[in-house]
Amino acid sequence: MKIALMDSGIGLLAAAAATRRLRPDADLLLSSDPDGMPWGPRTPADLTERARVVARAAAAFRPDALIVACNTASVHSLDTLRAELEPGVPVIGTVPAIKPAAAAGGRVAIWATPATTGSPYQRGLIREFAAGARVTEVPCPGLADAVEYGDEAAVVRAVAAAAELTPPDVTDVVLGCTHYELVREVIRAALAARTGGAEPIFHGSAEAVAVQALRRIGVAPEPGLPRTGGLTVLHSGRPSELSAAALGYAEGRLLAGRQRDAAVGR
Repeated sequence: MKIALMDSGIGLLAAAAATRRLRPDADLLLSSDPDGMPWGPRTPADLTERARVVARAAAAFRPDALIVACNTASVHSLDTLRAELEPGVPVIGTVPAIKPAAAAGGRVAIWATPATTGSPYQRGLIREFAAGARVTEVPCPGLADAVEYGDEAAVVRAVAAAAELTPPDVTDVVLGCTHYELVREVIRAALAARTGGAEPIFHGSAEAVAVQALRRIGVAPEPGLPRTGGLTVLHSGRPSELSAAALGYAEGRLLAGRQRDAAVGR
């Protein structure tokens, strides 16, 4: 069993680590695009072409499924990738977890990139799934880039700025960019200071897309299996290894097999 994941950069680590935990026997292939990143500022057509290149590089290894572990690429490129690769390779997109966050009708904050915040796509999800909740859209300029390059000081600054825009009575926080899941604990600490210690519920997409990928190929989660799955890394189609920045996160260390390091977090 082989599951591929794609993104512009290391935002795919969260979904890859979730997949590894659910199926330790799965071979994982990580296909990213350091030559073309960041994807966010690109036009939809340009972004889609970059995504096609990254997806084709992954598809050449004949995976059983491909996870598009990027919110922006899922918005603009998912239909194109499915038209090109399915039914041979099921393609699973990533959608912000607005629906489960809004289910209890609380005060929801959606942390997302500036390009996604206020976009017709996100506003459509809010209208469809969060009509009964109070929703605040929180732009997080610079946070994804800071995570990508492992710049801890920049991460702290960007998180602090976004926390200031988050209502102090927030009950649920949607992490609307896959990169943000890698610094969940930094965000948690900043919001604890903002809310006076009251801890909101966080809603990411990593485990949900991993479960969906397994479902699409007819495989059940079995986290207790021995870890026998391998890891292949592609950078803009070239065989590579996990970057130093990726190994700075617990998810990257888990994928690299450094489980003792991963157990202690970032």
